[in-house]
Amino acid sequence: MSDERTLIIFKPDSVERRLVGRILSRFEDKGLKIVGMKFMKVTEELAAKHYAEHVGKFFYPRLVSFITSAPVVVACLEAPRCVEVTRSILGKTYGFEADAGTVRGDFSLSRSFNLVHASDSVESANREIALYFKDEELISWTPILERWSFHEDDKK
Repeated sequence: MSDERTLIIFKPDSVERRLVGRILSRFEDKGLKIVGMKFMKVTEELAAKHYAEHVGKFFYPRLVSFITSAPVVVACLEAPRCVEVTRSILGKTYGFEADAGTVRGDFSLSRSFNLVHASDSVESANREIALYFKDEELISWTPILERWSFHEDDKK
């Protein structure tokens, strides 16, 4: 399997609680590579595009209100099986259901405040990355230590 990319959004609760660095280090410790990152405020227009599949659902207004309520950090990560690995690191969506050792299991008890959004498929990742990053904002690179994180057979 070749490298995949995924989008993660450190939501307002992780930014406000100053957990971004602690959570980001879990992805880096696992071997995922940052290829793009920025601090920003999500506009209502961008939130509407991001959550388009939820328009009309009872929780949609709350999603938009929350994601636009404070700054976020968005990042594009890259690694073999990146989408799957990222979601595993985060744990189940609701903090009170997430296993200890996962981000949500360690830092969240809430349904609403689950700290980080992560793309749920390669297709979603591609769509979401394009919403938050221009091509020139993503940097392809090979860290010198990558050879100790992945064997070439891991990428097949």
